[in-house]
Amino acid sequence: MSGLRKPNAAMTALFEGPPTTLAARPSRSVERWHKPVFILFLMVWAMNMALVCLRIQPAAGWRWAEGLLPVFATATTLLALGRRLPLQNVFMTALVILLISAAILFLGAKSGIPFGPYVYSGLLGERIFDVLPWSIPLVWIIVIVNGRGIARLMMRPWRKTNYYGFWVIGLTCLLAMTLDLGLEPFAVFVKGYWIWQTPKSVPAWYTAPWVNFLGWLVTALGILVFSIPWLINKQPVKQPIDYHPLILWLLINSWILAGNAMHHLWPAVVVTLTTSTIATVFAIRGAQW
Repeated sequence: MSGLRKPNAAMTALFEGPPTTLAARPSRSVERWHKPVFILFLMVWAMNMALVCLRIQPAAGWRWAEGLLPVFATATTLLALGRRLPLQNVFMTALVILLISAAILFLGAKSGIPFGPYVYSGLLGERIFDVLPWSIPLVWIIVIVNGRGIARLMMRPWRKTNYYGFWVIGLTCLLAMTLDLGLEPFAVFVKGYWIWQTPKSVPAWYTAPWVNFLGWLVTALGILVFSIPWLINKQPVKQPIDYHPLILWLLINSWILAGNAMHHLWPAVVVTLTTSTIATVFAIRGAQW
Protein backbone atom coordinates (compact mmCIF):
# COMPACT_ATOMS: atom_id res chain seq x y z
CA MET A 1 0.00 0.00 0.00
CA SER A 2 2.87 2.36 0.73
CA GLY A 3 3.73 2.52 -2.96
CA LEU A 4 0.49 4.31 -3.85
CA ARG A 5 0.92 7.73 -5.35
CA LYS A 6 -0.19 11.16 -4.26
CA PRO A 7 -3.80 12.22 -4.83
CA ASN A 8 -4.98 12.88 -8.33
CA ALA A 9 -8.18 14.93 -8.45
CA ALA A 10 -9.51 13.39 -11.67
CA MET A 11 -8.89 9.83 -10.48
CA THR A 12 -10.46 10.47 -7.08
CA ALA A 13 -13.51 12.03 -8.67
CA LEU A 14 -13.87 9.08 -11.05
CA PHE A 15 -14.32 6.56 -8.26
CA GLU A 16 -15.50 8.51 -5.24
CA GLY A 17 -16.85 11.83 -6.51
CA PRO A 18 -15.66 15.29 -5.44
CA PRO A 19 -14.21 15.91 -1.96
CA THR A 20 -16.61 15.67 0.97
CA THR A 21 -18.12 18.79 2.48
CA LEU A 22 -20.83 19.17 5.10
CA ALA A 23 -22.55 16.43 7.03
CA ALA A 24 -26.06 15.42 6.00
CA ARG A 25 -28.76 13.05 7.13
CA PRO A 26 -30.26 10.23 5.07
CA SER A 27 -33.92 10.39 4.07
CA ARG A 28 -36.50 9.88 6.80
CA SER A 29 -37.83 6.70 5.21
CA VAL A 30 -34.35 5.14 5.24
CA GLU A 31 -33.78 6.16 8.87
CA ARG A 32 -37.21 4.81 9.82
CA TRP A 33 -36.70 1.38 8.28
CA HIS A 34 -32.96 0.80 8.62
CA LYS A 35 -32.92 -0.48 12.20
CA PRO A 36 -36.20 -2.52 12.15
CA VAL A 37 -35.19 -4.30 8.93
CA PHE A 38 -31.74 -5.09 10.33
CA ILE A 39 -33.38 -6.54 13.46
CA LEU A 40 -35.64 -8.68 11.26
CA PHE A 41 -32.59 -9.85 9.35
CA LEU A 42 -30.91 -10.84 12.63
CA MET A 43 -33.98 -12.85 13.62
CA VAL A 44 -34.06 -14.67 10.28
CA TRP A 45 -30.29 -15.23 10.44
CA ALA A 46 -30.58 -16.68 13.97
CA MET A 47 -33.34 -19.04 12.84
CA ASN A 48 -31.26 -20.28 9.91
CA MET A 49 -28.16 -20.57 12.07
CA ALA A 50 -30.11 -22.73 14.51
CA LEU A 51 -31.32 -24.97 11.67
CA VAL A 52 -27.77 -25.39 10.38
CA CYS A 53 -26.28 -26.11 13.80
CA LEU A 54 -29.01 -28.67 14.57
CA ARG A 55 -28.56 -30.16 11.08
CA ILE A 56 -32.27 -29.73 10.35
CA GLN A 57 -33.34 -29.50 6.71
CA PRO A 58 -36.66 -27.62 6.51
CA ALA A 59 -39.56 -29.54 5.03
CA ALA A 60 -40.86 -28.45 1.63
CA GLY A 61 -43.52 -26.25 3.19
CA TRP A 62 -40.99 -24.47 5.41
CA ARG A 63 -38.33 -23.55 2.86
CA TRP A 64 -39.57 -19.97 3.07
CA ALA A 65 -37.41 -19.74 6.22
CA GLU A 66 -34.27 -20.03 4.07
CA GLY A 67 -35.76 -17.81 1.37
CA LEU A 68 -36.20 -14.98 3.86
CA LEU A 69 -32.45 -14.82 4.52
CA PRO A 70 -31.38 -13.38 1.13
CA VAL A 71 -34.50 -11.18 1.08
CA PHE A 72 -33.78 -9.47 4.40
CA ALA A 73 -30.01 -9.47 3.81
CA THR A 74 -30.63 -7.60 0.55
CA ALA A 75 -33.10 -5.22 2.18
CA THR A 76 -30.78 -4.26 5.04
CA THR A 77 -27.86 -3.97 2.60
CA LEU A 78 -29.73 -1.50 0.38
CA LEU A 79 -31.10 0.49 3.33
CA ALA A 80 -27.57 0.84 4.72
CA LEU A 81 -26.41 2.00 1.30
CA GLY A 82 -29.27 4.51 1.31
CA ARG A 83 -27.77 6.16 4.37
CA ARG A 84 -24.94 7.57 2.24
CA LEU A 85 -26.39 7.60 -1.29
CA PRO A 86 -29.56 9.14 -2.79
CA LEU A 87 -32.41 6.67 -3.15
CA GLN A 88 -32.28 6.82 -6.96
CA ASN A 89 -28.64 5.70 -6.78
CA VAL A 90 -29.59 2.81 -4.52
CA PHE A 91 -32.39 1.75 -6.86
CA MET A 92 -30.18 1.90 -9.95
CA THR A 93 -27.34 0.06 -8.18
CA ALA A 94 -29.69 -2.79 -7.27
CA LEU A 95 -31.20 -2.86 -10.77
CA VAL A 96 -27.81 -2.94 -12.52
CA ILE A 97 -26.50 -5.73 -10.27
CA LEU A 98 -29.69 -7.76 -10.70
CA LEU A 99 -29.71 -7.47 -14.48
CA ILE A 100 -26.01 -8.16 -15.06
CA SER A 101 -25.78 -11.01 -12.56
CA ALA A 102 -28.97 -12.59 -13.92
CA ALA A 103 -27.65 -12.41 -17.48
CA ILE A 104 -24.32 -14.01 -16.54
CA LEU A 105 -25.99 -16.67 -14.41
CA PHE A 106 -28.42 -17.50 -17.21
CA LEU A 107 -25.42 -17.99 -19.48
CA GLY A 108 -23.67 -20.07 -16.82
CA ALA A 109 -26.65 -22.34 -16.24
CA LYS A 110 -27.15 -22.91 -19.97
CA SER A 111 -23.55 -23.18 -21.20
CA GLY A 112 -21.25 -23.58 -18.21
CA ILE A 113 -19.52 -20.27 -19.03
CA PRO A 114 -17.85 -18.69 -17.06
CA PHE A 115 -18.23 -20.90 -13.97
CA GLY A 116 -18.17 -24.45 -15.29
CA PRO A 117 -20.92 -27.06 -15.77
CA TYR A 118 -23.52 -27.16 -13.00
CA VAL A 119 -27.27 -27.57 -12.48
CA TYR A 120 -29.53 -26.03 -9.85
CA SER A 121 -31.53 -28.36 -7.65
CA GLY A 122 -35.16 -27.73 -6.85
CA LEU A 123 -34.36 -26.50 -3.33
CA LEU A 124 -33.93 -22.82 -4.22
CA GLY A 125 -37.56 -22.19 -5.05
CA GLU A 126 -39.18 -20.83 -8.19
CA ARG A 127 -37.02 -20.22 -11.24
CA ILE A 128 -36.98 -17.25 -13.59
CA PHE A 129 -37.86 -18.57 -17.08
CA ASP A 130 -37.45 -22.09 -15.64
CA VAL A 131 -33.67 -21.58 -15.46
CA LEU A 132 -32.47 -19.28 -12.67
CA PRO A 133 -33.67 -19.50 -9.04
CA TRP A 134 -35.09 -16.11 -8.02
CA SER A 135 -32.82 -15.73 -4.98
CA ILE A 136 -29.44 -16.05 -6.74
CA PRO A 137 -29.26 -12.49 -8.19
CA LEU A 138 -30.06 -11.16 -4.69
CA VAL A 139 -26.91 -12.89 -3.45
CA TRP A 140 -24.87 -10.77 -5.87
CA ILE A 141 -26.34 -7.56 -4.44
CA ILE A 142 -25.26 -8.73 -0.98
CA VAL A 143 -21.78 -9.73 -2.19
CA ILE A 144 -21.01 -6.66 -4.31
CA VAL A 145 -22.41 -3.89 -2.09
CA ASN A 146 -21.09 -5.27 1.21
CA GLY A 147 -17.80 -6.44 -0.30
CA ARG A 148 -17.23 -2.92 -1.63
CA GLY A 149 -18.14 -1.48 1.77
CA ILE A 150 -15.47 -3.64 3.42
CA ALA A 151 -12.93 -2.73 0.74
CA ARG A 152 -13.61 0.98 1.37
CA LEU A 153 -12.96 0.45 5.08
CA MET A 154 -9.68 -1.35 4.30
CA MET A 155 -8.54 1.38 1.94
CA ARG A 156 -9.69 4.34 4.03
CA PRO A 157 -6.12 5.41 4.95
CA TRP A 158 -5.33 5.65 1.22
CA ARG A 159 -8.65 7.12 0.01
CA LYS A 160 -6.95 10.22 -1.42
CA THR A 161 -4.25 8.38 -3.32
CA ASN A 162 -4.08 7.98 -7.06
CA TYR A 163 -5.24 4.37 -7.44
CA TYR A 164 -7.61 4.12 -4.50
CA GLY A 165 -10.60 3.26 -6.71
CA PHE A 166 -8.76 0.46 -8.49
CA TRP A 167 -7.70 -1.04 -5.16
CA VAL A 168 -11.31 -0.93 -3.92
CA ILE A 169 -12.50 -2.73 -7.06
CA GLY A 170 -9.75 -5.35 -6.81
CA LEU A 171 -10.39 -6.02 -3.12
CA THR A 172 -14.14 -6.29 -3.73
CA CYS A 173 -13.55 -8.94 -6.41
CA LEU A 174 -11.11 -10.78 -4.12
CA LEU A 175 -13.63 -10.74 -1.25
CA ALA A 176 -16.31 -12.15 -3.55
CA MET A 177 -14.02 -14.99 -4.57
CA THR A 178 -12.99 -15.84 -0.99
CA LEU A 179 -16.63 -15.93 0.10
CA ASP A 180 -17.34 -18.42 -2.67
CA LEU A 181 -14.54 -20.69 -1.41
CA GLY A 182 -16.70 -21.34 1.65
CA LEU A 183 -20.03 -21.10 -0.17
CA GLU A 184 -19.37 -23.89 -2.69
CA PRO A 185 -18.99 -26.78 -0.20
CA PHE A 186 -21.85 -25.31 1.86
CA ALA A 187 -24.20 -25.05 -1.12
CA VAL A 188 -23.30 -28.47 -2.54
CA PHE A 189 -22.79 -30.73 0.50
CA VAL A 190 -24.73 -28.98 3.27
CA LYS A 191 -27.74 -27.51 1.46
CA GLY A 192 -27.78 -29.24 -1.92
CA TYR A 193 -28.57 -26.00 -3.75
CA TRP A 194 -26.72 -27.01 -6.92
CA ILE A 195 -24.71 -29.89 -8.35
CA TRP A 196 -21.39 -29.59 -10.18
CA GLN A 197 -20.85 -31.78 -13.22
CA THR A 198 -17.08 -31.47 -13.16
CA PRO A 199 -15.16 -34.23 -14.97
CA LYS A 200 -12.93 -36.25 -12.66
CA SER A 201 -9.86 -35.20 -14.61
CA VAL A 202 -10.49 -31.48 -13.86
CA PRO A 203 -8.97 -30.07 -10.63
CA ALA A 204 -11.76 -29.01 -8.29
CA TRP A 205 -12.56 -27.65 -4.84
CA TYR A 206 -15.38 -29.71 -3.34
CA THR A 207 -16.48 -30.60 -6.92
CA ALA A 208 -16.40 -26.94 -8.05
CA PRO A 209 -13.82 -26.50 -10.84
CA TRP A 210 -11.19 -23.88 -10.12
CA VAL A 211 -12.32 -21.93 -13.17
CA ASN A 212 -15.49 -21.19 -11.17
CA PHE A 213 -13.56 -18.89 -8.86
CA LEU A 214 -12.07 -17.06 -11.82
CA GLY A 215 -15.65 -16.74 -13.04
CA TRP A 216 -16.61 -15.10 -9.74
CA LEU A 217 -13.75 -12.62 -10.11
CA VAL A 218 -14.75 -11.75 -13.68
CA THR A 219 -18.45 -11.48 -12.79
CA ALA A 220 -17.74 -9.21 -9.81
CA LEU A 221 -15.50 -7.03 -11.97
CA GLY A 222 -18.11 -6.76 -14.72
CA ILE A 223 -20.83 -5.81 -12.25
CA LEU A 224 -18.63 -3.19 -10.58
CA VAL A 225 -17.65 -1.59 -13.89
CA PHE A 226 -21.29 -0.93 -14.74
CA SER A 227 -22.52 -0.10 -11.22
CA ILE A 228 -19.69 2.25 -10.16
CA PRO A 229 -21.40 5.37 -11.62
CA TRP A 230 -24.39 4.73 -9.35
CA LEU A 231 -22.26 3.94 -6.29
CA ILE A 232 -20.72 7.41 -6.41
CA ASN A 233 -22.50 10.23 -4.63
CA LYS A 234 -22.47 13.22 -6.99
CA GLN A 235 -23.07 15.52 -4.01
CA PRO A 236 -21.00 13.74 -1.36
CA VAL A 237 -21.07 14.69 2.29
CA LYS A 238 -18.96 13.89 5.32
CA GLN A 239 -20.27 10.67 6.85
CA PRO A 240 -19.50 8.50 9.88
CA ILE A 241 -17.60 5.24 9.44
CA ASP A 242 -20.05 2.48 8.50
CA TYR A 243 -19.38 -1.01 9.90
CA HIS A 244 -22.69 -2.41 8.61
CA PRO A 245 -21.13 -4.13 5.54
CA LEU A 246 -18.52 -5.84 7.71
CA ILE A 247 -21.07 -6.99 10.29
CA LEU A 248 -23.42 -8.42 7.69
CA TRP A 249 -20.51 -10.07 5.83
CA LEU A 250 -19.36 -11.78 9.03
CA LEU A 251 -22.87 -12.97 9.86
CA ILE A 252 -23.31 -14.54 6.42
CA ASN A 253 -19.86 -16.12 6.61
CA SER A 254 -20.55 -17.47 10.11
CA TRP A 255 -23.70 -19.21 8.81
CA ILE A 256 -21.67 -20.79 6.01
CA LEU A 257 -18.84 -21.68 8.40
CA ALA A 258 -21.23 -23.31 10.89
CA GLY A 259 -22.80 -25.46 8.18
CA ASN A 260 -19.43 -26.59 6.87
CA ALA A 261 -18.21 -27.33 10.40
CA MET A 262 -21.28 -29.42 11.26
CA HIS A 263 -20.57 -31.52 8.17
CA HIS A 264 -16.84 -31.77 8.93
CA LEU A 265 -15.73 -29.88 5.81
CA TRP A 266 -12.65 -28.64 7.65
CA PRO A 267 -10.58 -27.16 4.78
CA ALA A 268 -13.57 -24.97 3.88
CA VAL A 269 -13.97 -23.98 7.54
CA VAL A 270 -10.29 -22.97 7.76
CA VAL A 271 -10.52 -20.92 4.55
CA THR A 272 -13.67 -19.05 5.66
CA LEU A 273 -12.32 -18.43 9.17
CA THR A 274 -8.95 -17.22 7.86
CA THR A 275 -10.28 -14.91 5.14
CA SER A 276 -12.97 -13.47 7.45
CA THR A 277 -10.38 -12.76 10.15
CA ILE A 278 -8.01 -11.07 7.71
CA ALA A 279 -10.81 -8.95 6.24
CA THR A 280 -11.98 -7.94 9.73
CA VAL A 281 -8.51 -6.97 10.94
CA PHE A 282 -7.73 -4.85 7.90
CA ALA A 283 -11.22 -3.27 7.82
CA ILE A 284 -11.07 -2.22 11.48
CA ARG A 285 -7.46 -1.07 11.12
CA GLY A 286 -8.40 1.02 8.09
CA ALA A 287 -11.47 2.49 9.74
CA GLN A 288 -9.53 3.57 12.83
CA TRP A 289 -6.62 5.09 10.88
